Amino acid sequence: MNKTEQLIENPSDSTGTVAAPFSFDPRTDLAAAVELAGRTLAAVRPEQYDAPTPCEEFDVRRLSRHLVAVVRRISVIGRGEDPFSVPSFADEIADGSWAAAWVPGAREVAEVWADPGILGRQLRLPMGVLPGAAAAAVYTHELTVHTWDLARATGQDPDWDPALIERVIGVVRRALPAETRGGRIPFAEVVTVDPEAPAIDRLVAWAGRRP
Repeated sequence: MNKTEQLIENPSDSTGTVAAPFSFDPRTDLAAAVELAGRTLAAVRPEQYDAPTPCEEFDVRRLSRHLVAVVRRISVIGRGEDPFSVPSFADEIADGSWAAAWVPGAREVAEVWADPGILGRQLRLPMGVLPGAAAAAVYTHELTVHTWDLARATGQDPDWDPALIERVIGVVRRALPAETRGGRIPFAEVVTVDPEAPAIDRLVAWAGRRP
């Protein structure tokens, strides 16, 4: 069992209620992250497509294609299918059409993840097999970090939910320890920030970004 799998050994009881360490339904945070990512993507302007992002591998165009692929992959994972059946980039989508492609992707995520039983189901992620509750938290984190990347690159200031981000921080600090980077953990070294910094700054710093 890897460190992420150790987060939730029994993510739900027989009624589907989320068990410790989650005192909340992580699907709610996932839905909020999907919605905010979509709004941020929709506000990207054509003159920004070639702009660099804090994620050094991506410019805005490449990151936008990746985000659409991620929202599609979340649905595939929720259905218990192979995550690698979805390419990492939606390269077939024309420039400027990413927001339009996001809408059906987000709708499908909501439909697939509507069943409370998904929280205790073992799902295949690129990083390994995890309970659905942990998978929801993992993708809330990925979407939030990439939304921050896109926002920084395009001059946006999304309406971050500090409570949601604090919940994500609580999960990822256990799932992605500072001393374990590289290999299957696609994040750079942790960046030190003021402990009193805004929640979003502390979250992206843990993912190796410089807020």
